[in-house]
Amino acid sequence: MSAYNQSPGFNRPRLVTKEFLATPQSEGDGAVVRSNMLKFLDPFLMLYDFSVTPPGGFPDHPHRGFETVTYMLQGGITYQDFAGHKGTIHTGDVQWMTVGRGIVHSEMPAGEGTHRSLQLWINLSSEDKMIEPSYQELLSDDIPRAEKDGVEARVIAGESMGVKSPVYTRTPIMYLDFTLKPRAQVHQSIPESWSAFVYIIEGEGAFGLLNSQATAHHVLVLGSGDGLSLWNRSSKPLRFILAAGQPINEPVVQHGPFVMNTQAEIEQTIEDYRNCKNGFEMAKYWRSQ
Repeated sequence: MSAYNQSPGFNRPRLVTKEFLATPQSEGDGAVVRSNMLKFLDPFLMLYDFSVTPPGGFPDHPHRGFETVTYMLQGGITYQDFAGHKGTIHTGDVQWMTVGRGIVHSEMPAGEGTHRSLQLWINLSSEDKMIEPSYQELLSDDIPRAEKDGVEARVIAGESMGVKSPVYTRTPIMYLDFTLKPRAQVHQSIPESWSAFVYIIEGEGAFGLLNSQATAHHVLVLGSGDGLSLWNRSSKPLRFILAAGQPINEPVVQHGPFVMNTQAEIEQTIEDYRNCKNGFEMAKYWRSQ
């Protein structure tokens, strides 16, 4: 096979339809965040690429109505919530948090230096928005991975290169971390009905078409099709996230950390949080340590 074979067997190869740069801005308490609004890409809501150094971080704050997937790229984050859950995730670890009806929690750097993480927000269907909160955590060594022909895939959710993730997703999701050595290529199948995007962590590569080129911190929204082809034509490694999910096809109304289906539900959520009820009861007396 040629190093740049453009016939991987897809009937309808996916191409990049939108590309935009995630620019850094201040958020939380002393954190630098590259954020991307993805509400037009059902079921996704937001993607954050944040870097934080002590004493900065994300002090006590609420959520309702969606899921967060926190993937540590460097350092560690210590979390705790008002239900007594606490712990630390380190480089390569993943925390998949189903917020459901409500959580108040904090996320703070674990130790000195710079701590970097990706956090993806995924919507929940109306029937799941008010379920009890829950967590799934994968240590770095427990994340399934595959390696072949200069390509390494870490399978956080879904399947790639014959390897499946054990993570249960209420909304069918694919979340893959690819690293390609120089001159390597990969061809990843994606269900045709799913929305999909790429976020480049480092390096540069050609996505969908050989004559395309995209660099670090860019989000690439993919058009319809049954798979994505990409190539690393550079002399340096290329690392990127490929995320895809089955659309929920429901209205989305977001107010900061609350994501519901109607404005009335958002107003009810704000009232619930302020009055510590309907899932926020423990917020009345809890403060993180």
